[in-house]
Amino acid sequence: MMARELHPVLEPETPPEVPAPRPARRSGRPWLVPLLVVLLLAQMAFAMVTTAVQQTPTIDEPVYVGTAADSLHEHEIRYNPEHPPLGKLVIAVGVALAEPRYDPSFSGDQGQVGRHLLYEAGNDPWQVMLWARLPVIVLTLAFGLVVLAFARELVGRAGGVVALALYGFSPDVIAHGSLATLDVPTAGFLLTSVWLLWRARRRPRLYVPLAGVAAGAALATKMSALAAVPVLLALAAWSVWRHDSHDSHDRRRAPARAAAAAGVVAVVAIAVVWLSYLVVDPRLRWSPQQHVPVVHGLRALLVDLMPFPEAYRDGMRVQFGFENHPWQGFLFGRLYTGSLWYYLPAALLVKTPLGMLALWAAGAVAVVAVRRLRPAAPYLLAPTAVLLAAAMTGSRDFGTRYAVFVPMFLAVAAAGVLAVRRRWAGVAAGALVLFVAVSSLRTFPYYLPYSNEAFGGPAKTHLRLHDSNVDWGQDLGRLADRLREQYPAERIWLVYKGSGVPSYYGIDASDPRGVPLDDVHGLLVVSDSSVAKATSRLAELIDSSRSIDQVGHSITIYRR
Repeated sequence: MMARELHPVLEPETPPEVPAPRPARRSGRPWLVPLLVVLLLAQMAFAMVTTAVQQTPTIDEPVYVGTAADSLHEHEIRYNPEHPPLGKLVIAVGVALAEPRYDPSFSGDQGQVGRHLLYEAGNDPWQVMLWARLPVIVLTLAFGLVVLAFARELVGRAGGVVALALYGFSPDVIAHGSLATLDVPTAGFLLTSVWLLWRARRRPRLYVPLAGVAAGAALATKMSALAAVPVLLALAAWSVWRHDSHDSHDRRRAPARAAAAAGVVAVVAIAVVWLSYLVVDPRLRWSPQQHVPVVHGLRALLVDLMPFPEAYRDGMRVQFGFENHPWQGFLFGRLYTGSLWYYLPAALLVKTPLGMLALWAAGAVAVVAVRRLRPAAPYLLAPTAVLLAAAMTGSRDFGTRYAVFVPMFLAVAAAGVLAVRRRWAGVAAGALVLFVAVSSLRTFPYYLPYSNEAFGGPAKTHLRLHDSNVDWGQDLGRLADRLREQYPAERIWLVYKGSGVPSYYGIDASDPRGVPLDDVHGLLVVSDSSVAKATSRLAELIDSSRSIDQVGHSITIYRR
């Protein structure tokens, strides 16, 4: 029996239903692929670190950084229950290295705690934010290696390089991978779990538990990962089923072993979630500092059945409360209340490089059409489709960061183009990757407001999208430099949408919405998200002013 169970380990790297890629002809340059990998990751690291150094805190970051600092000092779950603690523990590694002063006696909500830490406790916000962002940057680079390994296993070394290039030049991945936020870590852990389940077709005893760890890490970082759980469990069962179906001695036990594999993933994932809370507070104390709404009906039943700590379940209640809120959205110049089901696909169309869109589409077709790649289709396309469908039903049309898993999964799928046995396929893929690289490099270092050439580039993104797609409060420091260098001694009127404190950066400004219209003279500075949502008084001010400058493609300066 032991010999039969060990036998699959000795089989080729790819199981029989997926023939191994045809080995590339030896070029005499074995160093070429490793060099390309190093260069791609180095340029990505440079882009993210540069972005992290230059950008002021975005809207969500002070919440996570403040919560991370509180967890380090108080060892208790108190703030930001709507997101589990693991992602903030990652951020806490950088916060601990920064060693900021922290005042545990400060009372305020989760946003105020973060702003107090950055601007009122005697710390340098530039230094604290850089250190807080660095662990997420490192994690983002590590996920690039997962993309590389996944694609290489499908179509060989060239496919791995193509996938890594698409990942490494993705403006969305660079933009959000350089912030102390949770979107990229969640998506990366999900991709890692799927990759491990793909490998479980060969060695289920090793890779199924590891896939559970990665799935648990995603669930312990952001609750949106819950939508992927049914897919991950199904993939775990399928991987083990396919593994056992090739061994006549294990076929009878295949259904039971497949169900057991799904159970292992579920149990391990649940354990990781509990562990993330226990790391913060072994006593699992929970004293919420914000209102936790009451949910009813099926949602209440779902929350009550969750096998997670009470803080996690209260976080789900907070999330459901957010879903009931009538948020405002902005798409293609239209301001609306509520959500549009097609918002995310439309936003991705604007904010994804054109060459990348083409390779995504071609790769998805190749994964389905090319026989030897077809077994990978459920692993690459099903999670992407389910997660995107879940995100599209949400009530918050705030940006493509809610779909940042798309450029990760489809980067791997795009490598499937190289499995098409046509000479032009490799040439076309190389040309499109080059197009993506040029488009990405041209937007440096303004990755957050990126839009592709068909929609006018980063300077035009604010005309079609808002919030984290273009203006998330990241350019307050750049605004201070511009005002100091080009508009000294001018009267400044500011409508800023963000978490930064303008006065800290030397911006002496007043809010124009609280004084008579005729008293507003000088420079009117407005965040582009506020421009997009401007009504009544602010709309009058903007309409009667003249646009003269733009900062970071996210803040507009008017002369009034």
